[in-house]
Amino acid sequence: MAIDTNSYRMKLRNRQARVNLVPLIDVIFTILIFLMVTSSFQVATDSSAGKPDVSQSNGNSEYYLIPVAGLKTVTVNGVDMSSDIRNSAIAVHTRVIDEGEIIIKPKDGTITITAPAGMSPEKAVSIPQG
Repeated sequence: MAIDTNSYRMKLRNRQARVNLVPLIDVIFTILIFLMVTSSFQVATDSSAGKPDVSQSNGNSEYYLIPVAGLKTVTVNGVDMSSDIRNSAIAVHTRVIDEGEIIIKPKDGTITITAPAGMSPEKAVSIPQG
């Protein structure tokens, strides 16, 4: 009996390689778990919440400049202070930054400020100098 090598070759050429994904996923998750367990994480000691640290600033400025492209409206405790806008920027008092709340909506070109208790809207924002 003769061995048909041509049909065997055709069968090998037509056979496509198959990769079993289950062991591959198992190995990837095992490596991931190993890396997570052996990693060391540190808690950030810097307690900044996006606010500037006054002790690290240069000079003794009472106001910080907040520029917003296309700034049209500034509201402080419900009072419109848009007249203080110069070159799409407003100067905001440091106490407002530390104790108050500032909501910036760049798409609308608005800034809404809630000043700390006892601070007038005229003191909370100012016309930018320079």
